[in-house]
Amino acid sequence: GPGNIYVALAKREVFGQVDIDMIAGPSEIAILADSTANYREIAADLLSQAEHDAMAASILVTDSKPLAESVLKEVYEQLEHLPRKEITRQSIDNHGLIYVTKTMHEAVSVINELAPEHLEILTAQPDALLGQIKHAGAIFLGRYSSETVGDYFAGPNHVLPTNGTARFSSPLNVNDFQ
Repeated sequence: GPGNIYVALAKREVFGQVDIDMIAGPSEIAILADSTANYREIAADLLSQAEHDAMAASILVTDSKPLAESVLKEVYEQLEHLPRKEITRQSIDNHGLIYVTKTMHEAVSVINELAPEHLEILTAQPDALLGQIKHAGAIFLGRYSSETVGDYFAGPNHVLPTNGTARFSSPLNVNDFQ
């Protein structure tokens, strides 16, 4: 699997001598949200990724400035109650981003450019946007399909392309072993 910085460096060391799945970068989440999304849940989801590693990236892309402002405030409020708050704070301060667009169409373009490892779509009609997403490692649709469900409960695979490589690479799957 992707592991952490030590696993990535070990894979880089043996790459070419043995076959590896991929050299995965720090974990990342992007959340595509509109004004109907719950700002507390978004903040929690951003923090759940940030607590992985000080280099993890947590990004919100929205067409709602009020939502963006509420999420920003809530992130720092929730952060104070986390057991890994120092690592999480480093991640949020150095690799966190809230991007406000004029339209949802522009927000989708930003997501496709980012090509995130994990993408949550938290909009009034998440299914309607799914067909517009061209690049993402794993997509979670709707309020009750958070990325942490994929991390710890559902799905057979959690080796996903990071650092924008979802533009040209797919998650690890059974075909990689045949």
